[in-house]
Formats: sequence, C-alpha cells, structure tokens
Amino acid sequence: MAEAIEVLRISGLHAWYGESHILHGVDLTVHAGEVVTLLGRNGAGRTTTVKSMLGLVGKRSGSVQIFGQETVDWAPHQIARLGLGYCPEERGIFSALSCEENLLLPPVIAPGGMGLAEIYEMFPNLLERRSSPGTRLSGGEQQMLAVGRILRTGAKLLLLDEISEGLAPVIVQALARMIKALKAKGFTIIMVEQNFRFAAPLADRFYVMEHGRIVEGFASAELKAKMPMLHEYLGV
Repeated sequence: MAEAIEVLRISGLHAWYGESHILHGVDLTVHAGEVVTLLGRNGAGRTTTVKSMLGLVGKRSGSVQIFGQETVDWAPHQIARLGLGYCPEERGIFSALSCEENLLLPPVIAPGGMGLAEIYEMFPNLLERRSSPGTRLSGGEQQMLAVGRILRTGAKLLLLDEISEGLAPVIVQALARMIKALKAKGFTIIMVEQNFRFAAPLADRFYVMEHGRIVEGFASAELKAKMPMLHEYLGV
C-alpha cells in the first residue's frame, strides 16, 4: 500500500490575537484525501487553528507545512495560492451580488476547480436561486453558496468552519452527502464542528482540543472506545 501523502503538518504552533495567547503548541497532521475533524468546546482554539493555517491571526510561531512548503512567515494570499479554500463560520456572502455573482467572485488559484455546471449539479438549490441576491437565500442555501464558491477556485484542501450550525436537519443531511461526494473526488477536508452527530460518520480522524492544545487524536475506528473521553471533554 502506498504511503499517504502528507498535505498538512503543524508543529509547535502558537498563535496570538493582540496580547491574547490562544494556541499553545498545536501539533497535527492531515493526509491527502482525508476528512479530519477538530472537536472541542467553544473557545478551545479550533477556529484559531484553522485561521492560523491561513495566517489570519495577529501573530503565530512554530511550523505550518502545507504541501511540503513551510508557510509560517507567509502572507495569507500566498498561502491561499497553495490550494486552500476557507469557508468561514460567518459565510461572508455579499448581499449586493446575486448568487451566481457570489460564486464567480473568488479568483481561480489553481487548475482543476469545478465549473458552474458542476457546482449547480452538486447544489441544485443554487441553480434555482442563481439570480437572487445573496442574502435573500435561506441559511442552508447561503452555506451551500459559501462552499460552492471555494470549489471554483481550484483549492484542494478545504477548511470548513461550523458548516452545519443552525441549519435544519434536512440541510445538514445534504451537507453530509456533499462532504462524502467531495471526499470521493479527492478533496482533503478539515472541519471545525460542534455537531458531533454530523461529524462522527464523516471523519477519518479526529483531534480534540482544549485550552489551545490538542489533547487527543484518534482514527474513526477508535471512536467507540474513545466515547468516554469525548463525553468528558465535549459532553457528547
């Protein structure tokens, strides 16, 4: 069996917002084609870890190797061009633009991105609403738009922050099908997720965070054995 290709390796990562020291030596790895979920309570440092991958924090130190490149001193736009697509928790939909204009807004950073037809096939709701102003879309449609937007760019490492939050169960199920379809297409996905029931069947591996540190990392095959620990840290 061929050795898995390492897409991301974070070692001894510290991050600050102003004087606030948020991450305290985070270590994690992600391999090509994996779905990896960061679990933890609010304030554990999961979103800061994702933002630190992109350089979107006040200051960071340590090592962040993406596709074999050390990026800890790089600017966010340089890091994005390696093939990262970020879907933030707040979605960032532009209200003055139509659904389709929102989709077309981000630049293409690498070859192999999805075309509009392929995105609309994955998200039929967006095809129906393509002329609607971005903020006239439902919460679920806005989430689909936020994900669809990064699929056009050619990004192969997708960073998805709380994509299921506040959405109806039928939409959450549609997002789960989307994650499986993207994994089947060869995307590598890192999810920050509070909804354990959503994340559990999708992830290949899990990292549990508390107080800005990784306190546990394990594979999906170990999930059942790890449930007492998860109950302690997450209350699940």
